[in-house]
Amino acid sequence: MASTLPMAAIFTRNKMIGWTAVVFALQSWLAESPEQKRTASAPAYFSVGMAFMSVVVSYMPLLLPPTPMQATMGGSGTEAPAAVPPR
Repeated sequence: MASTLPMAAIFTRNKMIGWTAVVFALQSWLAESPEQKRTASAPAYFSVGMAFMSVVVSYMPLLLPPTPMQATMGGSGTEAPAAVPPR
């Protein structure tokens, strides 16, 4: 769960899931035994880095706000189609 939680936070951009991923990753890194350290395929601090990256991605709209839409585009594309004129 601790390895997939940062990815879920990145895809949903949910801040609460991101911070939970950071806490779980830190706990698993601090509780890592020498046996786990020896047999692991990647160091535990990689999961901590991934969890922090999920928090950064969730706060990305605050750091880099999205660009405003241009007036020539004609809207967001989610509006209802134009009415058909009567014959």
